[in-house]
Amino acid sequence: MQHKYIKRIFYGYIFIIFFGACLLLLPVSHIGHLSFIDAVFTSTSASCVTGLIVVSTSEVFTPIGEGIILLLIQIGGIGYMTLVIIFFTIVKNSLNLDEKLIMKHSLDLPNLYVSEIAKKIFFISLIIETIGSLILTIVFSEKYSLISSLWLGVFHSISAFNNAGFSLFTDSLVGYQNNTILIFTICVLIILGGIGYPVLIEIYEKRKVARNFTLHTKIMIFGTIILILFGMILFLSIEWNNPKTFGSLPLYDKILNSFFLSVNFRTSGFNSIDIGGLKDSSLFFSTIFMMIGGGQGSTAGGIKITTVAVLIITAFFIFKDNDQEPSIFKRSIEQNIINKALAIIIFSSVFTIFCTLIVVETQKLPFIKILFEVVSAFGTVGLSVGNGDILSFSEQFNVFGKSVIIMLMLAGRLGIFAFATMMIGKGKNKQFKYPKGKIII
Repeated sequence: MQHKYIKRIFYGYIFIIFFGACLLLLPVSHIGHLSFIDAVFTSTSASCVTGLIVVSTSEVFTPIGEGIILLLIQIGGIGYMTLVIIFFTIVKNSLNLDEKLIMKHSLDLPNLYVSEIAKKIFFISLIIETIGSLILTIVFSEKYSLISSLWLGVFHSISAFNNAGFSLFTDSLVGYQNNTILIFTICVLIILGGIGYPVLIEIYEKRKVARNFTLHTKIMIFGTIILILFGMILFLSIEWNNPKTFGSLPLYDKILNSFFLSVNFRTSGFNSIDIGGLKDSSLFFSTIFMMIGGGQGSTAGGIKITTVAVLIITAFFIFKDNDQEPSIFKRSIEQNIINKALAIIIFSSVFTIFCTLIVVETQKLPFIKILFEVVSAFGTVGLSVGNGDILSFSEQFNVFGKSVIIMLMLAGRLGIFAFATMMIGKGKNKQFKYPKGKIII
């Protein structure tokens, strides 16, 4: 990955965030007082499809402000470079090598056929979000007028598919915790958005010959299913009798909401129960799910399912001690992929621990809640234990604390490998090699 392209993508997100914040600060966009740091925080959360809020989306922002937030979510979700490439394609009919490379790095694409892929991403997003909007509009029409239901349907569909987690309800989706259609629709939208555009495109193109799926797609499909089921079982077992979460729910609703919780813990910020009521053990294990996240080239954040899968597979083959190359689905895993996965996990772990330490020491608030908030921001998840009311835990942070969370959200959306590369800088190529030394492990 070339350093200059990462910088361009980073500066692009910075521009979008501050431009979005300026729009939100306009008198027509909000009601009452809105501080600059809260506007930047909201714009970052929307652009980085996170969902953490320090002001109420429905109570502070006007319909125009809500529209701006939704636009930022859409831009951040499909990647602003996708829209830029589509625009350039329409205007110029062709792209130069630089434009293709920056698009490739922006969405972790496997090749330079960026024009075709950008168009596919745009139309896939449009179709899925439209279907989701129609279903959700029908659900909301039971309580609201047609116009209100349509807006709620569109907003929540785009927010869900882009894994943003923004809601126009002050209690997120707690009021719909027993509505199977809404819960299932939101989950499907989140899963489709979080599995990755390359996977969605491949599933569509090879739908008749699933056995020809690439290794990446197979790992993503099986990994997503395993994580969702494992999360359901884990959180059900921990929260079964907790009166603040699942304790008072009937059996079916417990299963339904544990499914919703498991899906959202990895990629999105919707909640159908009070996250602040979860036991500390649930909060701790949830940080692992949030760190894993979704797939490469998706609307989700985290270190990615494939990264974790590669290291688990590698560890399994190392412990077998048979000198075979790590492999799965009759395909070997290249050493450079293993090295990259290891680097991503080490950097992510050290970075989140360091940021957690900084926030704990500067904000003087409970450790587990801060750890949850930091990982949620870095994984662009958006779930929060809350401030005791309807806002995220970050609302209690001072300007410095909110700035750290903003940086974490930006780092998570830019991509962990890209962010680490930008921070560490470009190394110089050496024309020699040192002799190998022995290390005892």
